Amino acid sequence: MKRILLTAGTLLLLVFLLLHPQEGLAAARTGMTLWLNSLIPALLPFIILTGVLIHTGSIEKILLPFRPLFEFLLGVSVYGGYVFLLGMLCGYPMGAKLASDMYESHKISRREAEYLTTFCNNASPSFIITYLGQICLLNKVPASRLFLCLFLSDFICMMIFRLLIYRNHLPGSVPHTDRHDEKKETSSAPLSGSALDVSIMNGFETITRLGGYILLFSILAGCISLYWPFSPVSRYVLLGFTEITTGLSLIADSGLPFRFCCILSAAAVGSGGACILAQTRSILHKDLRLLPCLTSKCLNAVLTGMIACLLLR
Repeated sequence: MKRILLTAGTLLLLVFLLLHPQEGLAAARTGMTLWLNSLIPALLPFIILTGVLIHTGSIEKILLPFRPLFEFLLGVSVYGGYVFLLGMLCGYPMGAKLASDMYESHKISRREAEYLTTFCNNASPSFIITYLGQICLLNKVPASRLFLCLFLSDFICMMIFRLLIYRNHLPGSVPHTDRHDEKKETSSAPLSGSALDVSIMNGFETITRLGGYILLFSILAGCISLYWPFSPVSRYVLLGFTEITTGLSLIADSGLPFRFCCILSAAAVGSGGACILAQTRSILHKDLRLLPCLTSKCLNAVLTGMIACLLLR
């Protein structure tokens, strides 16, 4: 089934590019502009520097005093707390990337890594303030309300997964001796070569892969805009949940009622869209499942939409 869907999607995009080269070029240019001007300068330095900290084992020393706080509030280890902090600040898909790197470096367990992907993979504050609030919503909605909608839904989602699914499998939920044994079993793997060289190469490999996904999904968004045969409202809903950057811009220019645009835009940002999920899958370690992240993002979109209905009036 995956092969059939991939083949059908590839043929659809090829037909779109051949029949509508100007629209395809515009969509591709939009995606590459986003990658070059936003993603590379915003994420690449963090990916490289975080890789150095992981390989040198400096994170635990820096954040060790905050371990009780991370275990009590989030139910994660020191390394999980680092994933949470950087994931919230840097935006999609940095949280998932860090969780995968921590697992690959034997710093956290598989269960903790999958748990982290359910609430640490979010839009960055700068994206929410500048792109969503100022550019798309024209400063008509206070940034504080947008943050409340998005982070409250993420907190609720985190509590649901922590209490119902990962309750007995997290560092903050087991005795200290068990945590010590787990940490001993997952000690740091030896690093070959220079930590800086390895981190730089991994950073460029990751950022290039993400750029490819942004390019393809931007072209897909252009294809949907041209070919979607149903109502305009359903087209904008689909675009918002396909590639959020392009989708939010199209929703803002749709002419739909402003409150509906606010709710739909907030829900789309909460979900991350299909492009972010594809990026997340591409950077996750092969042992980590995408299902927890996918489930949390669907739940997050619903919760964000519900909260936005109450707050964005």
